[in-house]
Amino acid sequence: MTAHHLPRDATVGVIAATAGIGIGHLVAALTVPAASPVLAIGSTVIDATPTPVKEWAVATFGTADKIILIGSVALGTLVLAALGGIVAARRFSIGALILIALVAMAGAAAFTRPAATVADLLPALVTGVAALAVLWWLLRARPAAETATVGPTRRRILVGGGAALVAAALAGAAGEAIIRGGRRLGNIVLPRPADPLPPLADGLDIEGISPFRTPTGDFYRVDVNLSVPVVDVDDWTLTIDGDVANPYTITWDELLAMDMIERDITMTCVSNEVGGGYVGATRWLGVPLADLLERARVGSRADQILSTAVDGFTISTPLDVATDGRDAMVAVAMDGEPLPREHGFPARLITPGLYGYVGATKWVERLTLTTYAEDRAYWTERDWDIDGPIKISTRIDTPRGLTELDPGDLVIAGVAWAQHRGVEGVQVRVDDGDWTDAELGPDAGVDYWRQWYLPWKATSGRHTVQARCITDDGEVQTADRASPFPNGSSGIHDIVVRVG
Repeated sequence: MTAHHLPRDATVGVIAATAGIGIGHLVAALTVPAASPVLAIGSTVIDATPTPVKEWAVATFGTADKIILIGSVALGTLVLAALGGIVAARRFSIGALILIALVAMAGAAAFTRPAATVADLLPALVTGVAALAVLWWLLRARPAAETATVGPTRRRILVGGGAALVAAALAGAAGEAIIRGGRRLGNIVLPRPADPLPPLADGLDIEGISPFRTPTGDFYRVDVNLSVPVVDVDDWTLTIDGDVANPYTITWDELLAMDMIERDITMTCVSNEVGGGYVGATRWLGVPLADLLERARVGSRADQILSTAVDGFTISTPLDVATDGRDAMVAVAMDGEPLPREHGFPARLITPGLYGYVGATKWVERLTLTTYAEDRAYWTERDWDIDGPIKISTRIDTPRGLTELDPGDLVIAGVAWAQHRGVEGVQVRVDDGDWTDAELGPDAGVDYWRQWYLPWKATSGRHTVQARCITDDGEVQTADRASPFPNGSSGIHDIVVRVG
């Protein structure tokens, strides 16, 4: 054995692992997409990651955090696979054990997922068999002329390894195509609401300001899912149980047959930093949560609704908040269309005024009336607050911070939200001047955000711009800074611009 053989042998291990991962991903697409080896390990890493690290990742990478995580898991896997290839070229059994250990980790990660079944082990099993077969083929199935050489020849790597990589790429691409194809919805016919709302206003026409209604394709998505659950409405049901006198289960068709409401509601993620983009506003269609609970006849013990998604993920919602008269609903549509799979198809919980981590379960299939003493959900187990009311906030959309502006007549504009309380006003301050009332855009109710703007005659120099919200009941947005953990960020959004 010589040192110059190491890159060659490491390449063999990487090829074997890549082939296994590609074929395993295809098998997962045909069975349980979330059990794909890299995704299963990635999900386990997410669950085990400390909250401060998660918040850092969301704040630093935004919606790209999942892509970076998957890439990191794949890179780590390939590094260990390279080590396995080096060892296997000398002692095949020990090198094979390294690959088997990697596959075992993926299988364990898949099988320990909530609601996992034996079928979740199949992708890892196929991955292991494929990886070991390729490893053996490249290292051991050599013509007699090659037997004097330790490990495979360059030709065998180029030809055989290349073929294995092509097969892996085709299998992985086919798996991803199957998964993405499964995300496309069929012919879903939505019912009309019992009391339709008038159309939403167009909103302010100011360059750079957030649209009054967030396009569905631009609506933020923050969750722990590396693979979007694919749910067939013919198999989906919603169960209401726990501390109720009349537990029951309804089908998709039965849910759609109930009286529907449509409401204009702004949603906010608890991970949103001051001035951040994890907030969106649109029109939702769904069944009032109160109607579903009334049929179940809630008992006297329950103080929370433990909602469970189809993949076993749980969220806890305070019962008194969900039933205090606000328009909480099990939503089936957003912006006039069925929920996209990324946003919870076929149904999700929407609770106005609560951050998503306590009131917006996607892919929901069960509502259990229970107590906080008996049951804890995913985020409350990680020490986030149980109440989760959305904090008053204002965001400056334009001008952008750190931009160079020409002096003269400009416009400062943005959005403000105080869900379930309403936005009475927005005030803006430039440098250390007085707070000035901004002009407000259209009003779609207390659960919806308001656009705002203030004309500004900009003079040359460096300027700090701040904005704050005032609620319908007169509370002024606090200037006290708080990070998202454990109950949402707070503070005044400010930007710095330079006027030439």
